[in-house]
Amino acid sequence: MEAIVLAAGYSSRANAFKMTLPLGQMTVLEQTISKFEGLCSRVIVVAGFQAEIIREEMAKIISKNAYSFQITFVYNENFNEGMFHSIQKGCNEVNAPTFFITPGDCPLVKKETVQLIAKHEGNVIIPSFNYKGGHPIKLSSEVKQKILETNPGSNLRVVLGGYEKTYINVDDPGVLMDVDTPEDYQKAIEYHKS
Repeated sequence: MEAIVLAAGYSSRANAFKMTLPLGQMTVLEQTISKFEGLCSRVIVVAGFQAEIIREEMAKIISKNAYSFQITFVYNENFNEGMFHSIQKGCNEVNAPTFFITPGDCPLVKKETVQLIAKHEGNVIIPSFNYKGGHPIKLSSEVKQKILETNPGSNLRVVLGGYEKTYINVDDPGVLMDVDTPEDYQKAIEYHKS
């Protein structure tokens, strides 16, 4: 199994480059990546805006030797054309029959949640908290093929609309929490502490 972590966006609402903001002993990006330990052979990080900062952050993460998976850096030169471009870039790299996909700013998901999603079979597996779908989602190679064949101007929701989805109810508000604004970041710090 592999994972795609999307880290190509502008962080426009966060007032800071959110991927490298500290959260506990790690950065937001490393918290997100760390959840795939023991489940994935490889984590593919798709960067775009300020890609060099992401590359440096990844070098720091790799140098810790804390993870058993390989970390692959992918640059999306069309990052300004939207997230679906980055998803396609990541999918181009995936070799495994199933893979996770998550935004890089979803650092608060419980590891147990990711393990639970990993166990389920199906084309589209989505964790859900209070009946709202969250991240990371797990997709099959069939869905990957469809993503790669879809017009880059489209989006993931359109592609997933063609598949039956399996929602897994989890007791994990972290599946819905991202770090989009300074307020989100403050909430994330509080939540992480607890």
